[in-house]
Parts: sequence; structure tokens; C-alpha cells
Amino acid sequence: MSLHAKLLKRQAEGKPVRVGLIGAGKFGSMYLAQVPRTPGVHLAAIADISPDNARANLARVGWEAQRTSASSIDDAMKKGTTHIGTDWQALVSHPGIDVVVECTGHPIAAVEHCLEAFRNGKPVVNVTVEADAFCGPLLARKAADAGVVYSLAFGDQPALICDLVDWARTCGFPVVAAGRGHKWQPHFCESTPDTVWDNWGLTREQAVRGGLNPKMFNSFLDGSKPSIESTAVANACGLHVPSDGLLFPSASVDQIPNVTRPRSEGGVLERKGMVEVINSLDAQARPIEYEIRMGVWVTVEGETEYIRNCFEEYKAQTDTSGRYFTLYKRWHLIGLEVGMSVASVALRGEPTGVATCWNADVVATAKRDLAPGELLDGEGGYTVWGKLTPAVKSVQAGGLPLGLAHDVKVVRPVKKGQSLSWADVAMDTSTPAYKVRREMEQLFA
Repeated sequence: MSLHAKLLKRQAEGKPVRVGLIGAGKFGSMYLAQVPRTPGVHLAAIADISPDNARANLARVGWEAQRTSASSIDDAMKKGTTHIGTDWQALVSHPGIDVVVECTGHPIAAVEHCLEAFRNGKPVVNVTVEADAFCGPLLARKAADAGVVYSLAFGDQPALICDLVDWARTCGFPVVAAGRGHKWQPHFCESTPDTVWDNWGLTREQAVRGGLNPKMFNSFLDGSKPSIESTAVANACGLHVPSDGLLFPSASVDQIPNVTRPRSEGGVLERKGMVEVINSLDAQARPIEYEIRMGVWVTVEGETEYIRNCFEEYKAQTDTSGRYFTLYKRWHLIGLEVGMSVASVALRGEPTGVATCWNADVVATAKRDLAPGELLDGEGGYTVWGKLTPAVKSVQAGGLPLGLAHDVKVVRPVKKGQSLSWADVAMDTSTPAYKVRREMEQLFA
């Protein structure tokens, strides 16, 4: 039975999937825009550090005020409305909540939210992929130990890439490469929230209209988010990562099969079975006409002559040898698609992507020379960006995970372009996020 049919059945039975959302910012708002249009789902509770901002975002996406009039989660359950408050612990511990959607975008807080949800027997759809990037393998193990599901969020690119990889392997195709698109120039790694909109391609007025967070969007532009998402994909799909960070090869959609093949065959890959990000700008920084900036792709191999003949007979776009074929989605719809994860987790008990190994890491790297006493401000900020690194290399170097580089004091000079280590900063070692990361290093490294 399809997920939609299952949701219709739950609606007809009066047993909707009851969802609790932590964080009602931009991504959460996009999901909220779809909830009233989705059968068999009841968003029972929202926890946000600013309930007023949450209500403003609900109004922005078209919710009527009476839908959020519940005085408590119990009241919301009875009325079929939504309670808005600040108490995330009450949300994750409430017996009526079926699925928790973690949507804060704050990796350190997200780890705590996930762990507490697991302790209360709640499955989690984790939108905060920044948290998954530095401790997803152990979060997945802790969820399994608790008997619940932990999942990446559909709509975000990692889960969509995982879906394409699963399609390929289920059909019997070896995965040669998988990834997403991005607009990239090398100097973007120095971008700050002050420069993001000019480089992104939006006016400041458009950004304000959409309620867009410049720091969050800068985390995409400066290469941090592509590294974070590639890490999540590598760890979920068992793929390898480039030894010295993403290459961002330029390619139009029809050229992806040529680019994402091994170097020995004219491509850019060190080996088969890797993650990579395709650049939507050419070598002269000009926009490529048919690009995949907002999309995802997987390149597979036709191992036999018969399969390669089928590619040719059915007009599949392959590389020049006819051996490699790329399937792609040119767009992704972010939070508008999260309902797929909620339904899959609640109705099938299946994640839409989850870490199965620790192949990749994202290491905080200096955007400029950093002096002792400065505070790191995490992904998308003014001080560091995230570099995709093989996990074994990161552990050997004592690399500082980007997801933990928030409000952390630098204790010794760090040169621009240098990846930071634990020894470069004064860490707060009391947080659950720090403890989980260190535990993961001991278990997986």
C-alpha cells in the first residue's frame, strides 16, 4: 500500500499520525505549509524558543489563528489543533506524539533533542543535518538500541540522494558516484553573512520577504553545507569521499556521466563509489545553461554489453563510452517534502536515509587568520567553513567537527585555510553533543 493510501486509512479511522515539531523557522515553516493539505497527519505540538516567531511563520504560510489555540498538548490532542510553546522536553516525552521532527538547525541542541526523544521511545526525523554530519552514526545506533527509527529528512538533498542510491542498488546497478549540485567559486569559502546575497543571486529585499537567514544561506554558499550533506550521504550509503575535499567539477546535466567517472577513464573520481558536488558555474564563473544547482544525481555503471546496449536503445544520456549513466532530479523542495519522511517513519518504520558507517567528517577550517580569544561562530558565519574529510584522516589529525564549532574560543593562532583541531580551541566538554562525538570516535575510529 502506498504511503498516501496508508495516510488516508489513518484519517478514515480517526487515528492520525501525531507529530511534534521542534523549531518553526524557514525549513519548519515549509513543512507547516503542507500539513493542512496532508491527510492522516495531526501536528499536535510545536516547541520553539520564540513562540511569537513561530506564530508569525504560521501566519506567513496561511494557518488560521484558531488552529493554534490549544492551551496544552493534551488540549491539542482533544481538539485536533496545535499547541505552541517552548518546552521541547514536554513535547518529546508526551505519550501521544508519534514522530518528532527536529528542525532547529542548531546541531548542538539537536543532538540533545534526538537523544531525549530516543529515551522516550520516539522516532525522529532529523532535519538538522549539521548534527548528523558530526555524530549521525552514533545517533543511528542509539536510536536502534532504543527500538526507534532515526531518519534524515526527505526534501533535504541527502535523503533524496539516498533514495536515488537505493533505486540504483535495488535495480542491480553499481553506484559510481552520487551527490548534489551547487554554485561554486573557490573564494566563496571566505563568504560571510554580509556578502551572501550578492553571491547567492538574491536581493536583500527578496531575502527579507522570504524570512531568509543570511547565516544559514551562507552555510550553503561557503561550501559548508555541501560538505555536511555529502558527509551524511557518504555515511548513510557507504560511499567514499575525496581525500582533500570536494572538487566541485563544472558540468551541465548531460555532462555529469563524463565527469563522475574514474580519472583513469577521463573523469574526476579517485575511485568508483564516491560522493561529489557538481558546479553550476563553468571555469570562467559563467552560469551553465542546463545546470543541476538545486538538484541531486546518481551515476551508475552498465557492467555488461547488453545493459549498455539498453542504455543506447532507450536513448539514455550516458558518458561518451556508453558505460556510465546518470539519473537525476533537477530540483528539491526542501521542507515541502518532509511529509514523506514523517509518513515513512510512522507508517512503515523505515528511515529515508540513516547513517550505516563512518566514512566522512566535516572539519572546521579558518576563513581568515584567527587569533587567540576569538569565538568561532559555526557554519555560515564569519570565522570558519566546513571541509569534507575522510573520517580516518579527521580522527588522526584530531579535527574539530564543524558542528561543534559554535561559541568556542580559539586558544592559539590559526592561519587562513588551516583546518582546526581540538587543541586549537577551548571546548565545553559537558554538552551531550560533545560527549556523543567523543564516544563515536572511540567506537567507530
